[in-house]
Amino acid sequence: MIEPQHPQLPIVRQCELLGLARASYYHQPEPEPDENLRLMRVIDETYLAHPEFGSRQMTRWLRRQGHKVNRKRVRRLMQLMSLEAIYQKPNTSRRNPEHRAYRYLLRHLQITRPNQVWAADITYVPIKGGFLYLFAVIDWYSRAILAWELSNTLDAGFCVRAVQRAIQEHGVPEIFNTDQGCQFTSAEFTQPLLALGVQLSMDGKGRCLDNVFVERLWRTVKYDEIYLKSYQSQIEAHTNLEGFFRFYNDQRPHSAFGNANPMTPMEVYRRDQPNALSA
Repeated sequence: MIEPQHPQLPIVRQCELLGLARASYYHQPEPEPDENLRLMRVIDETYLAHPEFGSRQMTRWLRRQGHKVNRKRVRRLMQLMSLEAIYQKPNTSRRNPEHRAYRYLLRHLQITRPNQVWAADITYVPIKGGFLYLFAVIDWYSRAILAWELSNTLDAGFCVRAVQRAIQEHGVPEIFNTDQGCQFTSAEFTQPLLALGVQLSMDGKGRCLDNVFVERLWRTVKYDEIYLKSYQSQIEAHTNLEGFFRFYNDQRPHSAFGNANPMTPMEVYRRDQPNALSA
C-alpha cells in the first residue's frame, strides 16, 4: 500500500496514515537458507505419505535418510509449513486462545447437493529460493475447486479474499468447514460468513482427516503438478496452478463419480446446482 514515488506524500507520512512503523516498511525479512528449503521439500513429501508423523517421528525418519537434523529444527520448519500430525494430542493446537472454535458438523452428515458443505485449507508450495502458501475452497459434494489464492505470508487476508470470490461466483454455502488454525478462527474470517447465515464447522484438534477431501486434493495437486515442476517465482506458480485447477475442474474425470463414464467435478457441480453462477 506504500507508494514510494507518490508526488505529495513522503514515505514517513504514508506510514503514519497507515499506522505502520517506518522500520516495518524498510525491514527485509531474512530468507530461509537453501539447506532449510531443501529440507522443507523433503518434509512436505514425507508428510503427504505419512501425515501421522509429528516432529519426533519426522526427525527420526529424516535422520535415517541421512539428514543431520534435530527435533527443534524440524519442529520449527513444520510449524512454518503449517504441518501437524493427525493423531489426537494435548495442547498442540495453534488456534489463538482468544478465538472461538466451532463444533465439527460433518460427522455422519449426508452430503447430497452442491453448496451444502464447502471446505478449505492451506498448504505449502516450494518455489526457487523460498516458498508460498496455497489456500483453496472445495465443494464437498462435487469436489470442485471454487476459489484459490497464493500468498507469501500465512495470514487470514488471502483466505478471506478467496472465500469472498467463491461466494460471488457460486453463491453462499450452508456449512463451511476448516481446521482450527488461527487464520480460520479469526473474526476477519468467521464474521463475514456468520453474517451470511453460514454454519461454521471445524475439525477436531490434530484430525486432518475430518477434512479428508481437501487433504486428498493436496496430494493430487502436489503429485500431479507441483512436484513435477520447479517453480521459479510466485508468478510462475500462479500461472501453472491456474492451468492445473482449470484442468482439474473441467477436464479431469474424478474417480468418485464412477468408472464407466466418469464426470469432472465442475460437471457434477453444474448438473446438480442448476442455479449456480458460471465459474
